Amino acid sequence: MTQAAPLVKVSDLKKYFPVKRGIVFEKKIGDVRAVDGISFDILRGETLGLVGESGCGKTTAGRTILGLYPLTSGNVVIDQHQINNAKGDELLQIRRKAQMIFQDPYASLNPRWTVNAIVSEPLQIHGLVHNEKERAERVQELLTLVGLSGRLINRFPHEFSGGQRQRIGVARALASNPLFIVCDEPISALDVSIQAQVVNLLEDLQDQFGLTYLFIAHDLSMVRHICDRVAVMYLGKMVELADHDELYDHPLHPYTIALLSAVPIPDPQKDRQRQRIILSGDVPSPMNPPPGCRFHPRCPIAKEHCSQVEPKWREITPGHWIACHEAKDV
Repeated sequence: MTQAAPLVKVSDLKKYFPVKRGIVFEKKIGDVRAVDGISFDILRGETLGLVGESGCGKTTAGRTILGLYPLTSGNVVIDQHQINNAKGDELLQIRRKAQMIFQDPYASLNPRWTVNAIVSEPLQIHGLVHNEKERAERVQELLTLVGLSGRLINRFPHEFSGGQRQRIGVARALASNPLFIVCDEPISALDVSIQAQVVNLLEDLQDQFGLTYLFIAHDLSMVRHICDRVAVMYLGKMVELADHDELYDHPLHPYTIALLSAVPIPDPQKDRQRQRIILSGDVPSPMNPPPGCRFHPRCPIAKEHCSQVEPKWREITPGHWIACHEAKDV
């Protein structure tokens, strides 16, 4: 059960990456606006899904929320700790409460470290064990928790499959007893047969430890299964946020409708009857986004004011937020 007070509060978060030209005398020529003013809350025990096309800013948002990237502006609060100016012991305390499961299980584990060293690193940093025996016992306990044998602690990452490596990543994230975990497309690099196992593991761990997730993903059908609410991003902006069933059954933003029209349906008859929406044009550059609504160059219902005035983030029905001038006409 979720509680009323949000564990994570994100307010007008922006993350820009400067673009420079030249080798000796570098000159700034602009910014890549990877995340450009997004706001949302995540309740305790809740899973919020974050979806959108590649390059829309999902991963950057997740890493900036955890402080892995310094934010350009805005505000992030995790369990009443403001991450913006956190330093020293306070930053270490936030690191203990907030962890990340990375997308690529092949790149996120140090190939020269054993499983024991990888999983025990958070234990040592946060002073959660006092000697070598305690450390080995805790690592074995964490491996068992994610479905791996505790006898594997002295093996190296190359000795494991992709699914097993991702389980090691989950064990590492759990080592510091976190409250909040950012899951950055944790199943996209895995075989389809393994994806369901990892998702079921994440759900079991959430039930067991009361974890809160930000689940970043491309697979919209999987997002509906695991998430309580879903937020849709486009070119650094959030365009829609609603309860998972509400969003899938009554999408309002034309971009959300186009995304959902591409989700496979297991019933061939229904799949033939539905209309697939093919968006025209390409995604604009985040370095030079279009004025007004960023989706207007590809929007099938855009009007003149859509290219001039940026739509406000508004609650159109209880719990259903949208940034669209023409939402009522969708």
